[in-house]
Amino acid sequence: MAPTDTAPATPFADLAVPRDFSARSGDGLEGGLCLGGGGVFFVAWQVSYLHTAAAGGVDLATAGRVVGTSAGSVVATNLVGGRLGFLHAQLSLLSRAPGVIAALMPSADLGPSQLRALELFRDATDDDPDTIREIGRAALAAVTQSPAAVRRNLSLVVGRGRWPSKALHITATDTFTGERCVVTHRSGITRAAAVGASSAVPGIFPPQPIGDRRCMDGGVGGSGTHLDLLAGARRVVAFTLNDHTEPHAGMMTQSPDAFPLERQALIDSGTELLQVSPAEVDLLRLMSPTAIPDAVAMGRRQALEDLERLAAFWHGR
Repeated sequence: MAPTDTAPATPFADLAVPRDFSARSGDGLEGGLCLGGGGVFFVAWQVSYLHTAAAGGVDLATAGRVVGTSAGSVVATNLVGGRLGFLHAQLSLLSRAPGVIAALMPSADLGPSQLRALELFRDATDDDPDTIREIGRAALAAVTQSPAAVRRNLSLVVGRGRWPSKALHITATDTFTGERCVVTHRSGITRAAAVGASSAVPGIFPPQPIGDRRCMDGGVGGSGTHLDLLAGARRVVAFTLNDHTEPHAGMMTQSPDAFPLERQALIDSGTELLQVSPAEVDLLRLMSPTAIPDAVAMGRRQALEDLERLAAFWHGR
């Protein structure tokens, strides 16, 4: 069956995959790549870093599994689909990419219903199912552009046609049940719909129809990385918005110790982990187009600095 925006090839329940490191979902993988969430700033940073690394001989597109969440879903889909160079060129020439910018960034003016959903998400300090479902209700009630319009815009960024690779795993969150959903080549979902769901920040972008579900950002639900999907892999490179070395308050459904615990659980599964993060992050500019040039420059600079270390890790030397 050809991919559609709404009809999955697998049963409805198959999209829901509980977070469980003991399942060892990454067993047998030589290398895995995790691309986490962090707004348009992190899209630009990841694209620049990956493009520079590939030019230096370290192509992370060869990973046996690529897990993309929110901003990372945009990058992951382009990476495995062979479109990273296209997106890098578009972001590097910002003024010549109005279609890309329109797809990745919302209007600056948010209405009351949008602000309500966004504030609920921003201020949530836990991933209790009731908390997630409350955010989901607000996301569904927010007056935003239509889901179809988002898919049309995103198709300019991630491309059309068949699912680009069996390696690609995109995460999203069911607004009604609060369950974590994982969209793969078996789901029968278009890449634009999957990315649209994974990056549907509550209140900013609308939830997307994924099978019989309405799904919002994969970062809603206590994790922006979903490292359990790579547990047991021999080695994993994880791109995270910050390095989590400094204490911080819980926010966006993630408690202060959420990522450290997730990282340790991955290591305990026997996986070697290399975590990569931007040198500087301004949380107030994550969704601002003005942050893109700085992000591109920073990603390139860090990739050049990391190249030897990254190559040794990725190639097992």
